[in-house]
Amino acid sequence: MKRISLTRYLVEQQRANDSIPSQLRLLLEVVARACKSISQAVNKGDLGGVLGVAHTENVQGEVQKQLDIIANEVLIEANEWGGHLAAMASEEMDTIHIVPNRYPQGEYLLLFDPLDGSSNIDVNVSIGTIFSVLKKPEGSRGVTEEDFLQSGAQQVAAGYCVYGPQTTLVLTVGQGVAMFTLDREQGSFVLTKEHVQVPPDTKEFAINMSNMRHWDAPVKRYVDECLAGKEGPRGKDFNMRWIASMVADVHRILTRGGIFMYPWDKREPNKPGKLRLMYEANPMSWLIEQAGGAATNGHERILDIPATQLHQRVSVVLGSKNEVERVTQYHQEARANSSSH
Repeated sequence: MKRISLTRYLVEQQRANDSIPSQLRLLLEVVARACKSISQAVNKGDLGGVLGVAHTENVQGEVQKQLDIIANEVLIEANEWGGHLAAMASEEMDTIHIVPNRYPQGEYLLLFDPLDGSSNIDVNVSIGTIFSVLKKPEGSRGVTEEDFLQSGAQQVAAGYCVYGPQTTLVLTVGQGVAMFTLDREQGSFVLTKEHVQVPPDTKEFAINMSNMRHWDAPVKRYVDECLAGKEGPRGKDFNMRWIASMVADVHRILTRGGIFMYPWDKREPNKPGKLRLMYEANPMSWLIEQAGGAATNGHERILDIPATQLHQRVSVVLGSKNEVERVTQYHQEARANSSSH
């Protein structure tokens, strides 16, 4: 089997489908390079003195880990000077980072969660980087936060890199999903899976069960049915998986199916959810949809949700299509019942 590098894959996609303008191809290669550097830092761990807390908080008031900050810096420095970007936004920064004037400005906007699953850093469990690429709106001269507020359906590329036993880059440019594995000897990402498909049915669900008492009725109903197993209404036994790192959970679903839920709960009733729409939910939802799965917030398709803030939060239900549709249906039935009373 001939080995196809990420660069070759992108060039061939560009020729075959005209789906990747050369600026976008270069941008994706730079992101992949940055992920390689982050992978190195993650692999060194304690040897590189990069573990532990940084004693700072990010814009969401979450305590940052040293690696969060390092990963954020790596992505900014790698992408700043290439000329394909106009600006970046990160889950770790409160506002956008405009490409400095000393560098040429491109036509793309990059959003990223530099290190997803930070609670797993110190315990050597898979973590990852999530990214999303948007086109800068036509005719806008300078870049503002407004330019980033596009729905997920407008993404031109999205992906993540998971730092696990292998370092794997997963990517879509709207022509299906491809996976690349980092070959450390060669120093390049090599295509290892193409046309990834999420099976429509599954026996695995992923949710943080410790929040059960705070869930809304439709979520509780769905999980109760899964837990009832063969004797219950679903007539089959389910396994529960929860890695507490969205990248790792989504990677499992893309590899073998499943459903991932991070729903609204009663602890913070005014927040629509915990995950960030722009940095996590949109890119992951597009990847899942491109692989034949589905992604909703319980009520509507995530990619159709209008973006109103850079750090907007959202409920997430994604994965195997039939299961996601079931959870969504339970939410719709609950809403219909409450409005009829």
